Amino acid sequence: MAAQLIQLALLISVFCVVFSLGLEAKPGDTIALLRQPGLLLRSLFAMNVVMVGFAVVVAESFNLDPEVKVAILALAISPVPPVLPRKNRKAGGDGAYAVGLLFVAVLASLFIVPVSIDLLGRYFGVQAHMPLDKILPIVLLSALLPMVAGILLGRFAPGIAARIAGPLGKGAWILLLLVFLVVLVFKAGQMWDVLGDGVILVLAAFTVLGLAVGHLLGGPDPADRTVLGLATSVRHPGIALAIVGLNFPHLKAAVFAVILWHLLVGAIVSAPYIAWRKRGS
Repeated sequence: MAAQLIQLALLISVFCVVFSLGLEAKPGDTIALLRQPGLLLRSLFAMNVVMVGFAVVVAESFNLDPEVKVAILALAISPVPPVLPRKNRKAGGDGAYAVGLLFVAVLASLFIVPVSIDLLGRYFGVQAHMPLDKILPIVLLSALLPMVAGILLGRFAPGIAARIAGPLGKGAWILLLLVFLVVLVFKAGQMWDVLGDGVILVLAAFTVLGLAVGHLLGGPDPADRTVLGLATSVRHPGIALAIVGLNFPHLKAAVFAVILWHLLVGAIVSAPYIAWRKRGS
């Protein structure tokens, strides 16, 4: 029951975060990236090719525990997290590009995630799959539906949208933080158990590589570089957990702990980058 309540609170908080983003977004933001095919291709290459390649190299080259290898691979093929646009705005990124990248990334994940899992399963010689009917509900509930609902409310009731966007977004972040703290308290033993053999270094390298690759491939616009740098360094924890739960259920609890460390390490490692980009904006 406790685990189900934590998952429900996490779902509600993510839904509210994305809904608040939709309230502040413009209808054209969702398709803004489609008007820049070069940037679109570089974005997908950075997130879905470079980072997956890094995860494969790590899994093949280092003697890591199975849950760490599975977590890194699952994170690498998961799309941009729903909280990305607000994080980018704080760092001086382009809000339209961030919203458009989120929208395109979650739509592309409906094809990219199943294909990537199938290819990785064949490469490592394991049975692994992620059918569309398993990933679609997560994508709909965590990104598409709240984003579209927020945009529509902002379009037809801008006064209400302006009043509730800020408080709703802050409340959702507080709930997300509470969920994180509750998990840390009740899963403290498991959180420490997964550490070892350079796990923190691997997670830090994942973030640093993502920031560097995204920044370099973001193009000449500094705001676009900031967006893609952050987008390439972070992943959607819900989809990563769904991948693991379907294919490696016996590892789900341990992988969840690794993913929490990824979120924590990623936040710490990316903080100097965010501060640097904010000063340069």
